[in-house]
Amino acid sequence: MLENLAATMLASAAERPDAAAVRHGDRVISYAELAALSARFAARLVERGVRPGDRVGLMLPNVLQFPVAYLGILRAGAIVVPMNPLLRDEVRYYLSDSGARVLCAAPADGPAGDVGVAAAAAGAELLLADDAMLEGDAPGADVTDVERAGSDTAVILYTSGTTGKPKGAELSHDNLRRNAEICARSLLRLTPGDVVFGALPLFHSIGQTAAMNAGFAAGSELTLTPRFEPAAALALIEAHGATVFIGVPTMYVGLLAAAGERPAGSVASSLRLCVSGGASLPAEVLRRFEQRFEATILEGYGLSETSPVASFNHLEGLRKPGSIGTPIEGVSIRLLDGDSDPVAQGDVGEIAIKGHNVMKGYWQRPQETAAAMRDGWFLSGDLARVDEDGYYFIVDRKKDLIIRGGLNVYPREVEEVLYTHPAVAEACVRAIPDERLGEEIGAAVVLRDGHAAGEQELAAYVKARLAPYKYPRVIWFADALPKNATGKILRREVQLPASVAQQRASASAG
Repeated sequence: MLENLAATMLASAAERPDAAAVRHGDRVISYAELAALSARFAARLVERGVRPGDRVGLMLPNVLQFPVAYLGILRAGAIVVPMNPLLRDEVRYYLSDSGARVLCAAPADGPAGDVGVAAAAAGAELLLADDAMLEGDAPGADVTDVERAGSDTAVILYTSGTTGKPKGAELSHDNLRRNAEICARSLLRLTPGDVVFGALPLFHSIGQTAAMNAGFAAGSELTLTPRFEPAAALALIEAHGATVFIGVPTMYVGLLAAAGERPAGSVASSLRLCVSGGASLPAEVLRRFEQRFEATILEGYGLSETSPVASFNHLEGLRKPGSIGTPIEGVSIRLLDGDSDPVAQGDVGEIAIKGHNVMKGYWQRPQETAAAMRDGWFLSGDLARVDEDGYYFIVDRKKDLIIRGGLNVYPREVEEVLYTHPAVAEACVRAIPDERLGEEIGAAVVLRDGHAAGEQELAAYVKARLAPYKYPRVIWFADALPKNATGKILRREVQLPASVAQQRASASAG
């Protein structure tokens, strides 16, 4: 059992059985209860014919049943296939591609609903995660935890599929356990007295590793919210005494807005540490948040394929806002050019990652695996620079690069400047097709409540701070920007409004 990822929670249960493991609202589950309930769920799976190595879909929001089922699947020796509970038509693809035998879903997703129909079409048995999963303390008859090798697959995480059908990254027990242990011990310095706020979806890699599995490894308490709403989240942080918050940039923007004009030191005073990942955190947002909340934000970097954490800033020593830090323990990073050769310090290159955190490969996709791996190095598709201290700075996604009249423009660089404008709450910069230049720079902007700004004002603001070819010529305002389940802005879904496109077409024709 020692090689099984579930062993990290069981070790904490043996040491601190009566300590709180997971909280949702007023309901708290102790480590002893979590061990018993997950064992009983493992027994239910075995009764349904699930065998070691079988895949089991897990489609739940951040509720108590998620960790119970997640650990139960692992303890049965099966492989967890986490899925966004908002999926509908896509469910059949995820289940069919992974070959899942069972799908554990919310009670609302009954056999007659879209999810139930998709599960039946994929040949997966539907198992509803009702309140019965949380009742009683008997682990079930003759439950025996299944021993797994560290190299065995523990979880298949499907990527977002921005370049085609989602691919399942195979992560081993070693991948996930070591990443969680390093997060707990070295990066977050978690203790049994910490309360980790689980705002990020547990079906996502960051939520699983940095919040749930790291918290269990340290014997900390994990407090859950099924859906992130800034005001409600702030209230929960204060009510539950959360000490560690793990989020994405848009969550910090939301918490700042929810804090309003409350003075520094009076907002979420229990927080000691915050972590930002999933996307680049604008330096101005970091500055404002740390000033208001009086809590340190550490930025990190990783991908589903890297379990996910690959680099991190640190509580002690040098911390560089805007940087993703340095490679974590046991991980190497290098920057490569188009010929896969290392670039010179200060030059932009594609991030390549090697270490214990790198996936086994994409599930049943040898060609895609070969394209993403080079001599054991995973090619991330992200562009970065490294400074003289070995700190990495993300420039942008390789595919998001804007080439304006032959000159490279990185959207993140423009966004960083926009975020420093006092009226800007959120911004997303992307390429706009242009007949003359090939691509033009466009920016979608969400204004802060009670603030105003015009297109020309914002364009001039950026122009005064960047090279003349980098400021956005096309700016439009939106009430909100499209985001995925973790709150990451979906750049490719930010569309130019028809009215703005028509104006550009008329100007070009004139």
